[in-house]
Amino acid sequence: MLLHSGLLFLLPGFPRLFRWASTSTATGTFQLQQPLNYRDGARVQPCDGNHSEEVYEPATGRVIGKCLFSGEKEVDLAVQNAQAAFKIWSQKSGMERGSALLKAARIIREQREEIATMETINNGKSIFEALVDVDISWQCLQYYAGLAGSLAGQHIQLPGGSFAYTRREPLGVCAGIGAWNYPFQIACWKSAPALACGNAMVFKPSPCTPISAVLLSEIYSQAGVPVGLFNVVQGGAASGQFLCQHPSVAKVSFTGSVSTGIKIMEMASHGVKPVTLELGGKSPLIIFSDCVLENAVKGALMANFLTQGQVCSNGTRVFVQRDILHAFTKEVVTQTQKIKIGDPLLDDTRMGALINQPHLKKVLSFVTQAEEQGAEVLCGGEACVPGDLKLSNGFYMSPCVLGNCEDNMACVKEEIFGPVMSILPFDTEEEALGRANNTCFGLAGGVFTRDLQRAHRVAAGLQAGTCFINNYNVIPVELPFGGYKMS
Repeated sequence: MLLHSGLLFLLPGFPRLFRWASTSTATGTFQLQQPLNYRDGARVQPCDGNHSEEVYEPATGRVIGKCLFSGEKEVDLAVQNAQAAFKIWSQKSGMERGSALLKAARIIREQREEIATMETINNGKSIFEALVDVDISWQCLQYYAGLAGSLAGQHIQLPGGSFAYTRREPLGVCAGIGAWNYPFQIACWKSAPALACGNAMVFKPSPCTPISAVLLSEIYSQAGVPVGLFNVVQGGAASGQFLCQHPSVAKVSFTGSVSTGIKIMEMASHGVKPVTLELGGKSPLIIFSDCVLENAVKGALMANFLTQGQVCSNGTRVFVQRDILHAFTKEVVTQTQKIKIGDPLLDDTRMGALINQPHLKKVLSFVTQAEEQGAEVLCGGEACVPGDLKLSNGFYMSPCVLGNCEDNMACVKEEIFGPVMSILPFDTEEEALGRANNTCFGLAGGVFTRDLQRAHRVAAGLQAGTCFINNYNVIPVELPFGGYKMS
């Protein structure tokens, strides 16, 4: 609830947004040049804070700059600045707010290639995917711009000619805390509904991907919103704590791990603040023998290897009916081996680099552990180096398919957050549904079958926030996104 009750940079028209960065966009050439915090309508260095972390280009493993963490004073200044903007913004009509959001959406749409390039450089995903992310971002702003003017209270007729009415009032300053897998898109997902309802926002990106949220701040400023309406503070856990516990923050929205989500909910509870959490997942994908096999294989690839497998909703527990287990496994391995790994800024690359070296090691350790527990590596699961020499220090991994998996293995129970698919055979619908729900997570699920009655029956039985039928990881902006249990 957000209410109470390279060459691309040289194209004409684009230098304003990107003048702070290196003018080269070729992999291995970008370098940060300007501050990453945004407050009072401008980029600023944090006024306090004594910690910084290196920012990497995952494709090359190269350090492209430093992210200075915000201290308590900097967070307070950002919140105060947002409060001042809120006083102006909250008095505007829904139509006026929607108009500004539409302008921001137009700017994003016009500059999609440049924004996607920055996302790819800082995140490691392919430019092919990053462009889709940016398109979803401007569509999100456009959607909530359309809703802004329709927000209204109710008139209630009472006995004796009396009446009462309700008002939909904005909360105030909302805190948004983003994840590193969809940096720009998450910033849009959190800010668009908040701003449409009349709120202000202070946003803290992941320190792994600090770049693109600041671009969104500049875009909102260009769209004409009040100065300070969308501020960005960089930092880690301490910066996030200062933001969550700030007395003038009215709501917290967080995307990330379960463990951090629990801490944020606890911190917010001390101020009795509403919290929105979008956490981890270990989603099931149930493939029945009457499916269209080619489509099911494509769905499994989409459910496991999108963004190098670093997607919370991924369907990494692939339950396959025993009748087609061999045929499905053979085809999914064949198609997985065809995925092109390489320079993420090349148009034909379909898998880029994982976010950083520690995360790559963690994902690879899950594959090793799976083998030790009896699973069979059918393909991939190794650190790899694409042919280009400049990528030799990048954080790459070959997409992995595991066979001979059992429900009690770590690779089946725990969120790996990498390109690792676990295949599990089943015999009956009842069995598959029971095993699919036997998890502490509940973010998403999918079913592939020609039998639409069974498809809807299984979807209704899955304890998951989003259920896909004969497709996967399709997230229209019009639909809500959330989960059951610890997701």
